[in-house]
Amino acid sequence: MTPRTPQPGTAQPGTAQPGTAQPGTAQPGTTRTGTASLAERVTGALVGAAVGDALGGPVEGYSPDQILERHGGRIHGVVGPWHGADWRTARPLAPYHKGDGHVTDDTLMTHALVRVYATVRDHLDAYSVAGHLVPDLLTTPRWIPELEADALPLQRIFLAEKWLVARIHYGHVDPREAGTGNIVNCGAAMYMAPVGLVNAAHPAGAYAEALDVAGAHQSSYGREAAGVFAAAVAAACAPGATPESVVAAALSLAKDGTRAAIEAVCEVAARHSDFESALVPLREAVAPYDTVGPDYRTPSLGARRPSRLHAIEELPVALGMLLVSGGDFRHTVLGAVNYGRDCDSIATMAGALSGALGSPVPEEWAKTVAEASRLDLWEPAAVLTGVAREVFERDVRGRRAHERAFAAIGDACAAVEDAGCSG
Repeated sequence: MTPRTPQPGTAQPGTAQPGTAQPGTAQPGTTRTGTASLAERVTGALVGAAVGDALGGPVEGYSPDQILERHGGRIHGVVGPWHGADWRTARPLAPYHKGDGHVTDDTLMTHALVRVYATVRDHLDAYSVAGHLVPDLLTTPRWIPELEADALPLQRIFLAEKWLVARIHYGHVDPREAGTGNIVNCGAAMYMAPVGLVNAAHPAGAYAEALDVAGAHQSSYGREAAGVFAAAVAAACAPGATPESVVAAALSLAKDGTRAAIEAVCEVAARHSDFESALVPLREAVAPYDTVGPDYRTPSLGARRPSRLHAIEELPVALGMLLVSGGDFRHTVLGAVNYGRDCDSIATMAGALSGALGSPVPEEWAKTVAEASRLDLWEPAAVLTGVAREVFERDVRGRRAHERAFAAIGDACAAVEDAGCSG
């Protein structure tokens, strides 16, 4: 599939025109939760996640105030590298070309998981990660936008993702336990949207599957966040879903510090309808659960260690921005981007959630990101939609077979009881 071309009159990246949402304001009436099809929701989620990733990449690690100073205002579209033309050598981002519409490892890992689904064409587990995802990272060169070169994905992914290869490929660890010992961060959660989409409208199923898949990568609240994010994406796909129903589904499944963090952030988010006013309050709400500390680039001594009391920052904030925006894609993603810190992953999650709800992804953003990253953002969505339908049909056949078997057991028991032989 080829990238879609914006219709005449659409805004260019980083600009606003009449009829589009202005930075910091919601645009009501754009979310089509009742009518969007499965294909539209899958496309919205995956393209939306990639767009959020690309918009957040160049300002990852900085505070809202630093972003404001660097860009002379809030970000409202695709921007260039933080260090401009010096991106190749400027620390701490060198040698990655973050900005100009380039996606990061969040999208690379998401697309890799889609390829696993395309191969397995069924529900996944930790052994699917070992059998398909790890070899994909190790053996198949692909275009890496931030490196502007063909390379193995292993050469781009972060240390927390390299752990998958070290533990499974080299360490021969049981895939279900391979995540134990890794730093606890959003590394697994950031690419779990496909699990939610394959389990569309079935949050509990998405949660259980993502926990199994993520066990190869993460432990503790990092693994829990992967399950809850997948569940939230699945909930967003349900007809009539709203930001509130998505949060409710997440809270119905979340455990320990992850649940507490989502509750705290979303309670604050419900009081805001503008991301500008929400930036500081959302950070204050999540801070007690975040182990990284106030300076994102200088983590605290307790950062990213297992705990039942803590949570990753990215998922609660993404859900909070979804509430602040009323589900509008543009507003949700811009709030996530301007929040700073790990904003490429926050915006990846926020983009997936609002896209799955049916809020349209701005075509000018999607086209720019697809062209700059030299990726077809729509093809993985088409593939995953087909897989989701196949998996659903297989699940239905399995449920019906179970119903028949259980009914037969019930009939046999009833016959025994009628004959007075039940004891």
